[in-house]
Amino acid sequence: MNEKFYVTTAIAYTSRKPHIGNTYEIVLTDAIARYKRQMGYDVFFLTGTDEHGQKIEDCAKEAGITPKEYVDNVAGEIKDIWNLMNASYDKFIRTTDDFHEKTVQKIFKQLYDQGDIYKGEYEGLYCVPCESFFTESQLVEGKCPDCGREVKPTKEEAYFFKMSKYQDKLMEYIETHPDFIQPESRKKEMVNNFLKPGLQDLCVSRTSFKWGIPVEFDPNHVIYVWIDALTNYITALGYGQEDDTLYQKYWPADVHIIGKDILRFHTIYWPIMLMALGQPLPKQIFGHPWLLSGNDKMSKSKGNVMYADDLVRHFTVDGMRYYLLSEMPYGNDGTITYENIIAKFNADLANTLGNLVNRTIAMVNKYFGSVPTPGEETELDQDLKSCIENTIVAYRKKMDEYKTADALDTIFEFIRRCNKYIDETTPWVLAKDEEGKERLKTVLYNLLESIRIVSVILTPFLPDTAKEIQRQIACTDESLEFGKTVSQITLENPTPIFMRIDEEAKLKEIEEEIVANIPDDTIPMAPEIEFDDFQKLDLRIATVLECEEVKKSDKLLLFKLKVGSQVKTVVSGIKKHYKPEELIGKQVVMVYNLKPVKLKGILSEGMILCAEDGDILQLLKPFEEIKDGSKIY
Repeated sequence: MNEKFYVTTAIAYTSRKPHIGNTYEIVLTDAIARYKRQMGYDVFFLTGTDEHGQKIEDCAKEAGITPKEYVDNVAGEIKDIWNLMNASYDKFIRTTDDFHEKTVQKIFKQLYDQGDIYKGEYEGLYCVPCESFFTESQLVEGKCPDCGREVKPTKEEAYFFKMSKYQDKLMEYIETHPDFIQPESRKKEMVNNFLKPGLQDLCVSRTSFKWGIPVEFDPNHVIYVWIDALTNYITALGYGQEDDTLYQKYWPADVHIIGKDILRFHTIYWPIMLMALGQPLPKQIFGHPWLLSGNDKMSKSKGNVMYADDLVRHFTVDGMRYYLLSEMPYGNDGTITYENIIAKFNADLANTLGNLVNRTIAMVNKYFGSVPTPGEETELDQDLKSCIENTIVAYRKKMDEYKTADALDTIFEFIRRCNKYIDETTPWVLAKDEEGKERLKTVLYNLLESIRIVSVILTPFLPDTAKEIQRQIACTDESLEFGKTVSQITLENPTPIFMRIDEEAKLKEIEEEIVANIPDDTIPMAPEIEFDDFQKLDLRIATVLECEEVKKSDKLLLFKLKVGSQVKTVVSGIKKHYKPEELIGKQVVMVYNLKPVKLKGILSEGMILCAEDGDILQLLKPFEEIKDGSKIY
């Protein structure tokens, strides 16, 4: 098969290190790309980084470095994580790449020359973190509808794109191409919330900051970051450049894999830009759900962020790939907790898959010393083969629909069937006499062949694990046709594919690691906050009722604090500076509405405020004694 398949991720934003929720996207896209290659497609897999915009300029200023230095650092970190997760991408584009910037300028000029972009003045509301413009009616409780942060009134000279000119054409395209936006729920959201109410012309340049691609014919303006970012899907292929071979070969994209939070840009702005350029639209845009930490969206401000490199250290690369790809439903958000990772790792990878491989190889070596030649089949064997065939059909169907979790469910259902086959055939009983051993040859061959096929269809999800299984069973053929395992080959002694995790010990290890990594040094200057942000803090006077050391901790003290009629438990890292007995009866200042968090297994319901000067640390307290529970303004 020479059919082409072009798949992309949304390029990662270089204002921050990507958390595990962001990392899900590269793993999902990689599984799709690997599957398509397995099916014989000529695949081009694009990923990269989005490196312009006001937020990045602000982050660089805070860090005391240039924007280019800042994005170089973060882009390198993102690429390292993509490589760590075994992403098999064909190209990694950066929007600071010279060829990209020049092509974006050409595209902007073409749209201006043909009358789709015009100059005017923008006055409205802008969300810096999302790089998005909003009208008053689009806000949710006065804040950004996407991230919930404050928006800033903005007034400046700007260029505008005539979105309204293409609204009807886009609506018609969506109606006549029912698979263009997937899942279906995302399509309804875009049509009902944005297209039907009517599109406004889009502000596509800024003058209030400089970190962006300059408008070539008006250099006081930089091109709106989403015009810049979205065009990477075609500039990476050479569109508008001297050599556009890849563009001619692979465009239009078969699917853009993106987070549901940036669906509007990809399903409205991007198609309209392509229509204006006279270029074909991508065949499909798939808006994947979020990976939630517990029940919340992952964010630094909530303190619930997990990072891929930390998780891989504890659970292996393929352990985390498996969790991400199996835990995320097709259309709904998934969840991640350390407890859930461990439970899934032990149940599916260590027990179900690992145990099947380990005990099958061990029995082959114990009873025959090499791969046996199968004999006559029974109905039980034919049923197993039928299950294999059904599994392969279901696997292909689910992967063609990008339903990785369903595909993995299908595979592991078959692996459980193989374990059941062992229980049904009782190899340890068959091995007791010669007649039974003849039957055992067929049973063990069937198991080895089932494991071989499982390793092949697991390859898109767990590439390293699949290779290791194939090494241990001496697999030389990755065909999905039954009967390709070669008899009389000697196998090495099995080694565990996945080691079972002790949940209690692992959770303790992670907790201690988190506590140990809490920085002791003060932050030279935190980002500025609005008055509304400060008002969210509920600071109270509290009286220390009890105080004791936290066992097995060098830093922590456990407090019982009286706050009016309430008693709160707070864990504080001030053990080196205070003895418990000298604090009882003292008044302190606490953050009363801080979200509770577990430290050393103890639920801490707030934070005690301290001042630090080098090695000196002092608790904050009222100038004179005041009623506990009193609010601080």
